[in-house]
Amino acid sequence: MELTILLFAVLPAALLVLYIYLRDRYQREPIGQILKGVLYGIISAVLAAYLESALQLVGLVTESAATWLGAGWNAFVGAAMPEEATKLLMLWLLLRRNKYFDERFDGIVYACCVGMGFAGTENILYLFGNIDSWQSVAVSRAIFAVPAHFMFAVAMGYFYSKVHFREMSRSYRSLVFVVPVVMHGIYDGLLFVANVSPQVAGVILLCFYMFCFWMFRVSRQRIREQIAADDPNNLIFRV
Repeated sequence: MELTILLFAVLPAALLVLYIYLRDRYQREPIGQILKGVLYGIISAVLAAYLESALQLVGLVTESAATWLGAGWNAFVGAAMPEEATKLLMLWLLLRRNKYFDERFDGIVYACCVGMGFAGTENILYLFGNIDSWQSVAVSRAIFAVPAHFMFAVAMGYFYSKVHFREMSRSYRSLVFVVPVVMHGIYDGLLFVANVSPQVAGVILLCFYMFCFWMFRVSRQRIREQIAADDPNNLIFRV
């Protein structure tokens, strides 16, 4: 049974890594680098868990919130900021001297590998932490949580490449961190608020579904944009 749960925990993340790897149509990254990115994502999940525990220990965040403001605070400060910070740290360590980082789309590829390493590790903890209802947890997280981490990673990788290839002013470097944090914070915040206010949970969840759809559309657009930018026949992006 444990092997089955483990398989269902890592399969969504593994499929998304395969998806982004196959989208890299011009110069695919070495398998070793892909696996290294996933490993760095696993490390980021461990670091984030310690960081989140430390924030609770010092009283900056609580395990659960009773108000909308508290739910938003926990979403941004207790989850989005530490998790995206550790992912960005691992992405930076992965790419700072990576000779294979030579295309714009590579930023998205490597960020997604880190993100999926994180999401797969988090999924394992959630499924084994809800062993009595692991099937329903696995399905819901495969539909929402894992793809959400993928879309946060697309945003991080997109702006990371923009900075690396000097296509963005230095003053906008913070977007590499800020945009994924905002996306992550809104995603978690809507779910946390729905738990705080069951009276309006239906409306909040509708907003949540709409936000997920918006993230999907933007992420797909960014992927297509970076692939087009790497096209050797696309003169618009040639220097």
